[in-house]
Amino acid sequence: MYQLLKPLLFLFDPENVHHFVTRNLKRFNRFPGGTSLSKAIWDLNDHRLEKEVFGLKFKNPVGLAAGFDKNAELISEMGVLGFGFVEIGTVTPLPQPGNPKPRMFRLPEDSALINRMGFNNLGVDIAAARIAAYRKNLKEGQTALIIGGNIGKNKVTHNEDAVSDYIKCFDRLFDVVDYFVVNVSSPNTPGLRELQEKEPLMHILNTLQQRNNKNGISRPILLKIAPDLTNEQLNDIADIVKQTGIAGIIATNTTISRDGLTSVNKSETGGLSGKPLTQRSTEVISYLHKASAGAFPIIGVGGIHSADDAMEKLQAGASLVQLYTGFIYEGPGLIKRINKRVLSM
Repeated sequence: MYQLLKPLLFLFDPENVHHFVTRNLKRFNRFPGGTSLSKAIWDLNDHRLEKEVFGLKFKNPVGLAAGFDKNAELISEMGVLGFGFVEIGTVTPLPQPGNPKPRMFRLPEDSALINRMGFNNLGVDIAAARIAAYRKNLKEGQTALIIGGNIGKNKVTHNEDAVSDYIKCFDRLFDVVDYFVVNVSSPNTPGLRELQEKEPLMHILNTLQQRNNKNGISRPILLKIAPDLTNEQLNDIADIVKQTGIAGIIATNTTISRDGLTSVNKSETGGLSGKPLTQRSTEVISYLHKASAGAFPIIGVGGIHSADDAMEKLQAGASLVQLYTGFIYEGPGLIKRINKRVLSM
């Protein structure tokens, strides 16, 4: 069904289509029987898919990557489509509009997207309130999805003050999310990637770890890294995980590389995602897994457009996978296809 609609949807601006599709998905699920029908079509509920990673039990290993549900308004809808977990954000302490439009571009010949959204979001307070409402409205006996909070800094915050933004988001979301992701790897906030250097990154992560205890509860903290890091930098990342004691890595964010692209929009600035990232993302996962001797979990994301792509990342050392661009190009059926493949292994 989705593949029949996709040519029509791809005629329009991708950001507008995103809002159109998600708005109507919410409407459909409000109709009597809508949620049950969606689950019957898309969801694969099998206890054999459950997986425990960094102390959390996931319904299945396929999650929604950050960026799709920036403001925590689609958690229920994504659960109905079969995702095992949802990562909201990236959220910042204060609301910000992001970069000027247009800021998202399809590259259909390359099965890719380029975005320069710039952390557009309504602010951490709204995200926290929506997650709390989602949990409060769960029906008796219904299990909540695992929810990750992807946190960043406001554009106007100088890098030397960045840690304060991460603290604000961490403290505000602590009671409502299951794990955190520190995003210092987006190419769309000026200077943000400079925080991937070892000294500032250690400062941010150690500061959050020092606050990571509330009434005896701590949350897993993960670091999302860029695919453009060298092996030497990846060695530093493995060392940082060990020294700070964070729970793991998400590999990878979007890339600034444009190698091998053929689409007319290939010269647009921003982060590239989709099939051109498939191989490099898997290489980063494999390198970190081997360099660390499997010492920490890795969530694999980047260029997953098929069950084969997902299995390659799992076999390279990922414990879980996440979708974004592949979800847009292949539709919600991709989630079930991956889970069926996992069951067949």
